[in-house]
Amino acid sequence: MSNKFTETLMKLVFTLCACLSIAAVVLICVFLFANGIPTLFEIGPLKFLLGKTWKPGSDIYGILPMILGSVYVTAGAILVGVPLGVLTAVYMSRFASRGINRFMLPAVQLLAGIPSVVYGFFGMIVLVPAVQAMVKTPFFTQVLQIKGGKGMSLFTASVLLGIMILPTVITVSKTSLDAVPQSYYEGSLALGATHERSVFSVVLPAAKSGVLSAMILGIGRAVGETMAVVMVAGNQTWMPQGLFKGLRTMTSNIVMEMGYATDLHRESLIATGVVLFVFILLINLCFSLVKGGSDHA
Repeated sequence: MSNKFTETLMKLVFTLCACLSIAAVVLICVFLFANGIPTLFEIGPLKFLLGKTWKPGSDIYGILPMILGSVYVTAGAILVGVPLGVLTAVYMSRFASRGINRFMLPAVQLLAGIPSVVYGFFGMIVLVPAVQAMVKTPFFTQVLQIKGGKGMSLFTASVLLGIMILPTVITVSKTSLDAVPQSYYEGSLALGATHERSVFSVVLPAAKSGVLSAMILGIGRAVGETMAVVMVAGNQTWMPQGLFKGLRTMTSNIVMEMGYATDLHRESLIATGVVLFVFILLINLCFSLVKGGSDHA
């Protein structure tokens, strides 16, 4: 009788926790859409989404530069973080000894626990001066004909975000690689393949679903990152002008201006949050489609 009561009580507790979680998501959605959608139509959806000028003082609200900034920074982070993260996961899962993994696993976990603002400080103190010195070398100014490059730029933000998504990509990819049945690897060796070929031609494709999931989760982390990007991206509100020029993302725009925004300016920032929220929903949809397609395959 006591066990049945305990089981019923815990079932109610878990159900309550699940309902609270769902309610929190619903409340966030209601707040965002109730405040953002009317503003979106007040300004004009096309004018708001495709406008190239952001001047709150003149009541001009176009977030296309910020949308492109978020897309470019996220794409750059994926180019930096995904190959490095997947290869690191392959090394840790199939090549590294137990002694090396005993050191690398805590290091990856430590990377995941470092606050964003600390990454931002690292970017400001180390990456920004390094990129600034790099773009002033004769190779960039004379050979590549890059003039006026800056340390606070798309390139710097992409590299920093690529570093920040490494723990997510490495952890999820390694878990997927470890879950591949050992018989796949042994069967490849039995057919005459080398260790390297077995890993990259058999084990890694078998873990494709998990690797793609790691990529999608990395995209979600990169899209939503704010503080580190604010500190290294330059924060210019014009259209992105090059790899070594400053830009602003949607998250940076909200954080930098929400503190003093009022009236239509404030509502337009909430509408920007709606656009960002839709981005995240699309990413989650892609994640679901990738998982579903992989499961059916």
